[in-house]
Amino acid sequence: MELGRLHVVTDTRPGRDPLRTVAAALDAGAPVVQVRGKGLADAELYELAARVTELCVRHGALPLVNDRPDIALAVDAGGVHVGERDLPVAVARRLLGTDRIVGATARDAATARRHQAAGATYLGVGPAYATTTKTGLPAPLGPGGVGRVAAAVDLPVIAVAGITVGNVGALLAAGAYGVAVISAVSDADDPARATAGLLAALDPMVDQ
Repeated sequence: MELGRLHVVTDTRPGRDPLRTVAAALDAGAPVVQVRGKGLADAELYELAARVTELCVRHGALPLVNDRPDIALAVDAGGVHVGERDLPVAVARRLLGTDRIVGATARDAATARRHQAAGATYLGVGPAYATTTKTGLPAPLGPGGVGRVAAAVDLPVIAVAGITVGNVGALLAAGAYGVAVISAVSDADDPARATAGLLAALDPMVDQ
């Protein structure tokens, strides 16, 4: 399946309804949903991933599971995204085979090249901007930093963290292929409308 330019990441913070947000985003045309379930027990993460995968299949979208190749396989998701402290890309690729997607986090050119050599399908690069969704992150890379990583590899780069409709254009101009968002959709009064706005911002770069 082709990698979409907008990745909507599940928000499992207290008081959020990730499935309602995912359903709204998919109704608006979101092409990729990443299941991120920090703090969830394995059974809870499995249930969330299974339900998100079911919704994605119904909408013709791509479901990915963050951090956990085992959960991705268990729910028959389209792939996985592994971070710096997760299984190495080569191991995730061996577990998932050649047909599924393996995304990997990179913040510099050397790491990006290493992930490409190990079999990554795409790179998640950030933090592009400051964000309150995830703590303990290094200083934001900005469009320039994202662009330097993108220039070092022949893989799609998905910019992450602090993404808004207003800064999508700068990231695309710097070399990003697309963006991944949490708050831009989950914090919106109308998640479907927010998703549509992000897709519109990405539209000039979509291959015709």
